[in-house]
Amino acid sequence: MNTAAIYHRPESEFAYLYDAETMHIRLRTAKGDIKKVQLVSADPYLIGEQWNENPVPMLKILSTDLYDYWFVAVTSDTKRLSYGFTVEGEDGLSAFYGDHGIYPLEDKYLAMPNNYFRMPYFQEVDRFKSPEWVKETVWYQIFPERFANGDQSNDPKGTLPWGSKDPDRQDFFGGDLQGVLDNLDYLEDLGINGLYFCPIFEAGSNHKYDTIDYLKIDPDFGDGALFKKLVEECHARGIKIMLDAVFNHMGDVSPQWQDVIKNGENSKYADWFHVREFPVTYTEGKDFENATEITYDVFAFTPHMPKLNTANPEVQEYLLNIAKYWIEEYDIDAWRLDVANEVDHSFWKKFRQVCDETKDDFYILGEIWHSSQRWLQGDEFHAVMNYAYTDAILGYFVKDEIGMEKMVSEINSQLMLYPDQTNQMQFNVLDSHDTARLLTETKEDKDLMKQVMAFTYVQPGVPCLYYGDEIGMTGANDPDCRKCMVWEEEKQDRELHQFVKDLIALRRNEAKTLSEGSVHWLATETASGTIIFERTLNNRTIRGIFNTGMEAITTELIGDNVLSNGVTSKNNAITIEPKGFIITVK
Repeated sequence: MNTAAIYHRPESEFAYLYDAETMHIRLRTAKGDIKKVQLVSADPYLIGEQWNENPVPMLKILSTDLYDYWFVAVTSDTKRLSYGFTVEGEDGLSAFYGDHGIYPLEDKYLAMPNNYFRMPYFQEVDRFKSPEWVKETVWYQIFPERFANGDQSNDPKGTLPWGSKDPDRQDFFGGDLQGVLDNLDYLEDLGINGLYFCPIFEAGSNHKYDTIDYLKIDPDFGDGALFKKLVEECHARGIKIMLDAVFNHMGDVSPQWQDVIKNGENSKYADWFHVREFPVTYTEGKDFENATEITYDVFAFTPHMPKLNTANPEVQEYLLNIAKYWIEEYDIDAWRLDVANEVDHSFWKKFRQVCDETKDDFYILGEIWHSSQRWLQGDEFHAVMNYAYTDAILGYFVKDEIGMEKMVSEINSQLMLYPDQTNQMQFNVLDSHDTARLLTETKEDKDLMKQVMAFTYVQPGVPCLYYGDEIGMTGANDPDCRKCMVWEEEKQDRELHQFVKDLIALRRNEAKTLSEGSVHWLATETASGTIIFERTLNNRTIRGIFNTGMEAITTELIGDNVLSNGVTSKNNAITIEPKGFIITVK
C-alpha cells in the first residue's frame, strides 16, 4: 500500500458543504493501489464511542495518471461531523487514515477522538453558493467593435468599410451597441441566453482594454441610454448580460495617468499606480504594444496600460464604486474580470462583497488561465475562464499534443481541484478574442470542429460560443481572430449554423443533468480512438460516443439519439465514422 499517496484536507475541495445539509467528502489514493475505502464518522462529541456504528463505502469516481479519487456524500442530524477513512489495499493490507496520519487498522486508534478530521459545524454562511441561473446559460462572446455596425453616425475617424480586410491592431470597422440591439432576433434564434461583452467603456483602442473612463460607454459604441435599452431588451428575452471589468490596469490617456505624467511624484494619483521611478518613461519597442526600460508596472509589456495599485484605499473605493454603479444603474448580471490573477486577493474579496450586497445571484467570472483554487474558495469568484480544462480537450482532439489517457487525466485533475458547485459554474471556452478561432485550429475541418464542440458541451461547466464560430468564421491569433462578423447569409455556413443551434438546444434542454450530473468514463480506448462518456443525474443519463480514431467503429445504440454527426444506423447498431459522434439520452 502506497500510504504516502493517501491524502485529504478538511474544509477544502476534499471536504465541503454542497448544500445546507449535505457534505461532500473526497479522498485521494495512488492509482490502482486501493481496493476499498470506507468513511467512519460520528458527531464530534460521540466519535470515541460511535466510530464503528455506521461505516459508509466510498465510490471511486475519477482517476488521473497518478491518483484515484474516492467520494461520498453524507449528512448529519447535528450538523457536526468527525470522520476518518479505512482503506484496504490491493496488496491485502489495511489502514486507518485520520487527522494525525496513517495508523494500523486497530480499534484503539479508531477510538481516539482527536484522530479524526472535523467539520465542526455546517456553517451555511461559509458554503460556496453559486447563482443557479448560470447552470442553464449558454454564453455568446461579443467583441463589440466587430459584431455589427448599427449606427454609422458614431463611427470613429478612419473607420474602414465593414469586413473590407482582415484586421490589423489599430483598425476600426464601426461595430457598436446598436448593432447588437439590431441583431437580438438572430441571437435569440440561435438559442443563447447570455451575452458576454468585451469592454464597452471609453477607451482609445478598438479592443477597449485601455480604459479612459469606467463610468462612460465609449462614444464609438453609443451611450448609457442605448445600453440600458439593450439590457432591458435582452432581459425581456431571457438573456443575461456580462460586462468586462479591466481593474488590473488603465489606459495611459486616462486623466489619472496623465496627471502622473504631468506632476510626477507630486500627483495626487502617484500612488494609484506601481511607479518605480519618476518621471515615468519607457523606450519604444518594435510595435505599439511592447516597450523596454519601463519605469512603472504595466500589463504585459504594454506601456499604454499602467498597472493599478489595488492595495491603495482610494483605488479600491474608485473601482468598487464602478462595480456597484453598473449593477445598480444598468442591472447587469455578471462581471468578467480581466487579468484577474494579477490583482490582489484582498481587493477581490471586497469586490465580491459589494456585488453580493448590490444584487442577488450575481455571477463573477475571473480571467485565469491556470489552476485557480485560491480564487474559488467562495469569497472571491464563482468561476474562471476554464482554459486549463479546455486546453486538455484541444490538446487531444485538435492539436495532437497529448494522448487520450493524458487528456482524461488532465480533465479529471481539474475537476478534483474544485467543489462540485464550482465545476458547475466554470466557463468553458474553445476560442475567444485572445486565441485563434476553433475552425482555424482544426485546419477548417468542420467535422472535427463539431466533434470537439459536442464533447465540450456535455462537460461540467457552462459553454461559451465566440461570435461567428456558428457560421464558420476563421481567424488566427489576435488580431486575426477579431474579424468583422459575416452577416450575408450566402457567405455563412448555414449547415454549421443549424448544428450549433441544435447543440445549444441540447445543452439548454438537458441543463440540469449536464451541470449537476456525475461524470463517468465508460471507455477510453486508445487503439480504436473510442471515447464513451456519460453524465448521470437521478434516473437520467446522457451518453456521448466519440470516434477519434482512423477507422469507423460500430456499437450498440443505447437511448434516444439527440445529436450526432457522421453516424449511420441499422437496426440497433450504429456506425460512427472518424471524427463522428453520437449523443443519446435515456
